[in-house]
Amino acid sequence: MHAMILRAIGRPLEWTELPDRLPGPGQIRLKVSACGVCRTDLHVVDGELAAPQVPIIPGHEIVGRIDALGAGVDTLRIGERVGIPWLGYTCGVCPYCQIHAENLCDRPLFTGYTRDGGFATAVVADARYAFPLGEDGDDAALAPLLCVGLIGWRSLGKTGAAKRLGLYGFGASAHIVAQVAAWQGRSVYAFTKPGDLKTQAFARSLGAVWAGGSDEMPPEPLDAAILFATVGDLVPLALKAVRKGGKVVCAGIHMTDIPSFPYRDLWEERELISVANLTRNDGLEFLKVAPKIGIVTTIHRYPLIQANAALSDLRGGCFDGAAVLIP
Repeated sequence: MHAMILRAIGRPLEWTELPDRLPGPGQIRLKVSACGVCRTDLHVVDGELAAPQVPIIPGHEIVGRIDALGAGVDTLRIGERVGIPWLGYTCGVCPYCQIHAENLCDRPLFTGYTRDGGFATAVVADARYAFPLGEDGDDAALAPLLCVGLIGWRSLGKTGAAKRLGLYGFGASAHIVAQVAAWQGRSVYAFTKPGDLKTQAFARSLGAVWAGGSDEMPPEPLDAAILFATVGDLVPLALKAVRKGGKVVCAGIHMTDIPSFPYRDLWEERELISVANLTRNDGLEFLKVAPKIGIVTTIHRYPLIQANAALSDLRGGCFDGAAVLIP
């Protein structure tokens, strides 16, 4: 197998040939057909997440077909197309797992962070965290659903019945969530970098009723806002944009420090919430409803060996939508 490996934090990934790996008990091996490039991969490569396993193969939006089954796997079959997400293993016995909050597991493993991921031609994964994808849809187009889609789905759930929904940072996640929210009958307000008219037009093309800079206030108070941008300075602005009783959901795994702000901006029962990881139920729910919505992912394909270029382009905001590596 071949892979793009991170050998040291802050260094470019290296193209490497490795021995083929065999799945252990309860595991499967996939021949990777596509792997999305997520902002979390940037956090791993740039050392913004604590204690990464290095060397590591990044990548956690994996689509592929099973070519080997480990002992005890009887719910999946050879040749089946599946998706592998960020949360790659949970212990099943800690207090959080016991109450079906496995996204908060005390002893988790994360694909592409603490266990090898999908920037490779093959990957070994826990069979419990492999989502059947069926045969409809293009592999590369499906890949972003495995993280930016799933975390967007979980974040959207945290907003409850909000009708006027603000999305701060209109990247890979927001371009999927906007479509889901519109399908649900919500009104989407898109916030981009100030002056980014191209992304604002992209947001309106996906159903946003308003698009403007993150330094602007929406034309009417929001019921809720989701922050996909990793800029802590946006939290006070989002709190000002939501009505009394409104919610601000922080969707990222990493964010710059949130500055101090007057208690008045939080008062009147506004809520500030974070989202962590996902559960298997999130995956099953979202991947079941996604075909009904008819989500169209805007993707930019890169050969696997050009993973560094994909990461650099993502860091620089060079495209709308999502990057996907093709082995």
